[in-house]
Amino acid sequence: MTPITESGMSGANGEVVANLPLPVQGDLVVLEQQVNRPRAKLGEAGESRTVAWGMTSVLVAMYVINFADKAVLGIIAQPLAKELGLSASDIGLTGSAFFLMLSLGGLFSGALDKWLGLRWALVLLVVLWSMAMLPLILSASFVTLLVSRMILGFAEGPNSPLLFSAAYSWHAPARRGLPGAVLTCSASIAKIAIAPILAYVAVTWGWRSALVALAIAGLLWAVLWLAMWKEGPYGRSGNSGKADSVDSGPEDSDPASATAPATDAEPAVPWLHIFRTRTFIGGVLLIAAAYALAAVVLTWLPSYFELGLGYSRLQAGSMFSIPSLIGLVIMLSSTWLSDRLITKGVSMRAARVVFPAVGMLIGGTMLVFLPFVSAPVMAVFMVSLGYAICTPVLPLLNACVSELCPPKQISGVLGVFLSLMAFGGFIAPYMMGRIVDAAGDGGDGYATAFQILGGVALVVAVVGIVIIDPARDKNLVRPNAPVVAAR
Repeated sequence: MTPITESGMSGANGEVVANLPLPVQGDLVVLEQQVNRPRAKLGEAGESRTVAWGMTSVLVAMYVINFADKAVLGIIAQPLAKELGLSASDIGLTGSAFFLMLSLGGLFSGALDKWLGLRWALVLLVVLWSMAMLPLILSASFVTLLVSRMILGFAEGPNSPLLFSAAYSWHAPARRGLPGAVLTCSASIAKIAIAPILAYVAVTWGWRSALVALAIAGLLWAVLWLAMWKEGPYGRSGNSGKADSVDSGPEDSDPASATAPATDAEPAVPWLHIFRTRTFIGGVLLIAAAYALAAVVLTWLPSYFELGLGYSRLQAGSMFSIPSLIGLVIMLSSTWLSDRLITKGVSMRAARVVFPAVGMLIGGTMLVFLPFVSAPVMAVFMVSLGYAICTPVLPLLNACVSELCPPKQISGVLGVFLSLMAFGGFIAPYMMGRIVDAAGDGGDGYATAFQILGGVALVVAVVGIVIIDPARDKNLVRPNAPVVAAR
């Protein structure tokens, strides 16, 4: 293209051949619109936001299947108990064993990311947990159930930290609350959209058919993942605006892509420096209490609705979605608001810690009063809303902890963090089974167990508000961390 200078148009040898006017104002407006249109879709590192959310949606699909695998035990618990002659303590022990192995398996997330990378690590995990269901389908017994769920838990353990690490590679730190919430809401999506289908399948064709359906869904997702996944610019390999060679459209050629943070330039920090921070310790307490409640809901809520409140089996399976539907709305709106507050200058402690912890105080209070509610409809409302208000703490604390470490260490740190979180899930389901067996009247036992969980939530929420401060601990652990401006 022939260049235009203030003097006119330059010829082939650089001489000025004519005095031509510069583009008029209307032309400049058109040019400005052409430049600014793709820029509007760019993130801080020059990445396409459309591609970023497209990749996040693939991760959400996996997490939906993952949580459906967790929830299926609660859906088939009563027909399974009837066929195998299991007590409430047996079902609770199975649920707790699953979460114990989930906790242990999560410790391997950093190693899997290092050895295989996100792409092949997640493929390996989804194939393993799909195959873990087959023994129970072929030879049903309590031992087979226990071993199968333990293998499933171990295979699913590294999944959460790897998924969050993958999602965070496409989202700048100030934007991570909402994508983290969308991932966490996969549990709600699984219970809203998948649980009623699994309940219908289990009632119509038997509980084994529900397990077969989930195994097939996992294998189909693996094919989709291999076809689509690329790591984003905020991941461990992100040192430029190019999103790992993803063709994200015309935005990729924009000069703003050269401003991506050089995430590989930041050196690793000692692991113990991260784990000893009050943010990490307080976060573990807070998130473990929330996860204990989530594990009890996954394992026991349909049984509570059926045996404790008198609903039919199909009704109980379908009503599984009620707390998740409420939680979905609360989690997405609260995390969006949290991200918005941070971009407006509100401190991370206020937006990521105090905000969800206050919600946990409210939810815990509702659960404490559950045993005093006699009307089934009101009991469903109380347990659903009490659980839902506690859920935003899960993604927001993940976002806090991700701030404490360099990008190359996020998978490992979140692996430890979420493994410690899963100990709440290890203790709570078996505890509830024991309480239900001891109470005799199932309704009283379930309500008492929820009351105990509500009391724990109250205590840890206060502790979290007092000791957690991610900005303070980030400065202690990463004093020279690069700053990515929020916008």
